[in-house]
Amino acid sequence: MQSAITLPFSQTSLTRPNRVVLGSTGSIFSTPRSLRFCGLRREAFGSSPSNRLALRSDRVPIPSRRFQVSAASSSNGAPPKSFDYDLIIIGAGVGGHGAALHAVEKGLKTAIIEGDVVGGTCVNRGCVPSKALLAVSGRMRELQNEHHMKSFGLQVSAAGYDRQGVADHANNLATKIRNNLTNSMKALGVDILTGFGSVMGPQKVKYGKDNVITAKNIIIATGSVPFVPKGIEVDGKTVITSDHALKLESVPDWIAIVGSGYIGLEFSDVYTALGSEVTFIEALDQLMPGFDPEISKLAQRVLINPRQIDYHTGVFASKITPAKDGKPVMIELIDAKTKEPRDTLEVDAALIATGRAPFTNGLGLENVNVVTQRGFIPVDERMRVIDGNGKLVPNLYCIGDANGKLMLAHAASAQGISVVEQVTGRDHVLNHLSIPAACFTHPEISMVGLTEPQAREKGEKEGFKVSVAKTSFKANTKALAENEGEGIAKMIYRPDNGEILGVHIFGLHAADLIHEASNAIALGTRIQDIKLAVHAHPTLSEVLDELFKAAKVEDHATTRAGDAKIKLNTNEDDRTSPSDNDDESKDLINRSASLSSFIEDIYAGVLSLVSRIFV
Repeated sequence: MQSAITLPFSQTSLTRPNRVVLGSTGSIFSTPRSLRFCGLRREAFGSSPSNRLALRSDRVPIPSRRFQVSAASSSNGAPPKSFDYDLIIIGAGVGGHGAALHAVEKGLKTAIIEGDVVGGTCVNRGCVPSKALLAVSGRMRELQNEHHMKSFGLQVSAAGYDRQGVADHANNLATKIRNNLTNSMKALGVDILTGFGSVMGPQKVKYGKDNVITAKNIIIATGSVPFVPKGIEVDGKTVITSDHALKLESVPDWIAIVGSGYIGLEFSDVYTALGSEVTFIEALDQLMPGFDPEISKLAQRVLINPRQIDYHTGVFASKITPAKDGKPVMIELIDAKTKEPRDTLEVDAALIATGRAPFTNGLGLENVNVVTQRGFIPVDERMRVIDGNGKLVPNLYCIGDANGKLMLAHAASAQGISVVEQVTGRDHVLNHLSIPAACFTHPEISMVGLTEPQAREKGEKEGFKVSVAKTSFKANTKALAENEGEGIAKMIYRPDNGEILGVHIFGLHAADLIHEASNAIALGTRIQDIKLAVHAHPTLSEVLDELFKAAKVEDHATTRAGDAKIKLNTNEDDRTSPSDNDDESKDLINRSASLSSFIEDIYAGVLSLVSRIFV
């Protein structure tokens, strides 16, 4: 089971980098005057569905916040009157990097502090090298599937691999991306400061031994580290975390993977493709507990049952002892509910994939009266840090894994960009339900929004109906051309108004396909509008096209265009009359028709010229 529970890590035992970010105005929007929707659910503000004309402005009034801003602690002194930087970011991972680049774009003098290496977990020990290994496993699976090759009329000799060559591919990719991130920040003028960073007090940061700098705003972006439960001894050779596994120093004959979430699933894909047998150990009663149940069921049938994988569910690995003196790795299993002994496994290696813990120890949070919650730094919806008294800490923000809102690299980057928007005077709230996630197995799994059980629970509480639409990859021409018809797409939605609540995909390139759905959720696009969009044929995107068309929205639900018309006729703030807007619409239609005719004339002229040259 993937989890994110903190442990009392000592500072010296971790090499996780630190990050900080500062803003220009130094303001804390205690009484925000405007809000950029950026996918924030309209219902959260008690407003009616937005419309096209209303979206011409990204600023709408919002109620004042109830949070109070805490005063600076007298023991730490008052904030400095002048600053070295507009923004300091502690931690140069994907979140810190995204915030730094956006800050420079906004004209902020920016510094980023890194205690390890630029790129953080994602680039060096996570997303990037794991995708390199998964690229290898995908090709190995295809080459090893004789039936699949013959269906294309291809004959391939026995596939093999060079372990060190595979490991080098992952390492080289991480190095390349890390250098790209470093160079991009240097080229834009971001100061990269080396050393462990911590908060000394209001708008003050210390890094290295005794370097102290000040900033108008600070962003904590220190990320996370692998979480290792009690009773498990990690030696980095036979009992490993994802950090070690990505180095691929060995390919064991039999490896146990503790946890069947994203990390465990992806590594099972890699190891089985390279010839290992895998045993999953899952604390909950079913595998893949974080996914939509229907997707989990299908994924298990495709990703687990046909492969050299077995599993134990409803059990904890209470004790794991590394291999030594010729003895194998010993794993003691107990019942997750009764805690009674269940079994003992002897395997060649064990991978601990039980989630990640926030890296927040030693950050000097006590200097600003911040108390972590299970290791996570408490923040509000604008990523503003909340102190032990429930008050906002002035000019201090936290993004990414360290705040625990959504432990994904791209979520950290989005949060960082959101913070920069705020400190430069443009209030911004990120809708986390519009952020997609993906598991890069073969086939892939992707999702955005709510699962079906979550949506139905929400519907019961708020009094609306929930419907489900599905489509199969077996009906998609491009998938069939690739002989990859295994998979489904599923959408959970409101039939009364066409709101998309969640989309889940299992199939070829699912990680790429999910973004049309996530953007629709972010922009508030309704099904009755998006089902009219045109998709190229034959492409995998038509899986989503068919999914949207399969949804049954009630007749009374208006389109965005219809909402706009209602807005034009009823909003007292509009200074134009309905007839004025009708004239404007007619003028827009006429201009569009003229432009279309102009383009058609050019196209006809080009065709005529080409025919004269070549005929």
